[in-house]
Amino acid sequence: MAAVLLALGIPLAVSLAAAAQQKVVVDRIDDTARFAALAQFVADRPAGSRVDGTDERRETLRDELDRYFEVYGIRAGVFDRGEEAMANAPRSWYVPAEGEGRDAYREALLGRRSHDPEQVWPWERGRLVVASPVIRDGDVVAVVVTDSPTGQMRSEIQRGWMVIGAGLIAAMLLAVGAALRLTGWVLKPVRVLDATTHDIATGRLKSRVAVAGGPPELRRLARSFNEMADNVEDVLEQQRAFVADASHQLRNPLAALLLRIDLLALELPEGNEEIASVRTEGKRLAQVLDDLLDLALAEHAEADLALTDIGELAAERVAAWTPVAESKGVRLSGDCPPTTAWADPIALSSALDAVIDNALKFTPEGEGVAVEVSSNGAVSTVVVADGGPGLGDEELGRIGDRFWRSPGHQNVKGSGLGLSISRALLEAGGGAISYARHEPHGLKVTVTVPRAEPAS
Repeated sequence: MAAVLLALGIPLAVSLAAAAQQKVVVDRIDDTARFAALAQFVADRPAGSRVDGTDERRETLRDELDRYFEVYGIRAGVFDRGEEAMANAPRSWYVPAEGEGRDAYREALLGRRSHDPEQVWPWERGRLVVASPVIRDGDVVAVVVTDSPTGQMRSEIQRGWMVIGAGLIAAMLLAVGAALRLTGWVLKPVRVLDATTHDIATGRLKSRVAVAGGPPELRRLARSFNEMADNVEDVLEQQRAFVADASHQLRNPLAALLLRIDLLALELPEGNEEIASVRTEGKRLAQVLDDLLDLALAEHAEADLALTDIGELAAERVAAWTPVAESKGVRLSGDCPPTTAWADPIALSSALDAVIDNALKFTPEGEGVAVEVSSNGAVSTVVVADGGPGLGDEELGRIGDRFWRSPGHQNVKGSGLGLSISRALLEAGGGAISYARHEPHGLKVTVTVPRAEPAS
């Protein structure tokens, strides 16, 4: 639109300037024609005589030129072929020695009016020179020359340009307004689609795009996106349901199997190693099934967020796990000042239990586990740092994956699902969990929960 306006506005501005100058030139041509008609009746001077004021017609011509100069400020004169003034106003003005005035005078001596002067622009201080021949009996006997100032003409051109510029600016603003409305109408569905995609990526799988407004192609895209989101949610729901159902269905026969193992143990000598091994593996399998069921429920359940004192909750968990730590000879300490954040208290408690249990599990006797609560701007954090062997860089990237356990800790009791459950519980409420080294040795787990109230 800007290119179109410039393509139209620049020629229009040039045309307006040319029209304004042409009007002035035409007026000067009319004036020179009138003065040439008067000059035709001025009697020729005798050869070698001086110009004097005795000739009545010459006086009339001089009076006309004087009034013309006084009223319009335009210098004018009638000059014979010898460049002597028959009449001029002001008296000190003669044919210029060079420039446009000289060229116009010479051209008029050839019996034709001078060419139109070059265009004078508002930023120039040029003058307009027009010359017309005085012809009598077919011969050029003199030349009428006018030299006009251009201040008024340049001001008129400038005012016209300002009107054109104002019109172009108004048209451009109107075009920008229309473009903003049009792009807003086109991009509104895209913004909604982007926000919904972000919601789904962060775990809010029930988010959908409202199919309203926008071009038909984007409305079809919104409907297709909703269909895709429905299918993805159905697939994930089927996966969760399968895990939950499988875990639930396997628990009953496993419980019956463990009961039969216990009954069989009564028939065998006390301390039989095979029966003890079978019983241990059966209990481990039961724990894995329980963890799978907890993970399926954690991924499916929606968080019940409330403004929670994170420090008080963390202190409660530290107190609950202190007996376990003392029985293992591990020091469990807590620095839990009051700090509030938005979280699901039950889910956060379960996540902290899993993290503290994991820290106590891998911390050897004589070492310590520290729980520290703090707030940092928009989030509150609970840091659990242990004094265990820690993990390498590659292992830190995999911790929290389902069923993953460090190759060096395969002999430690566990299913490899505890931290996965913690992550699922925290992410459902907008929280997060991260892992890092704890110097000089050990693992540092940071649980983060938002302090701002979540959007409805």
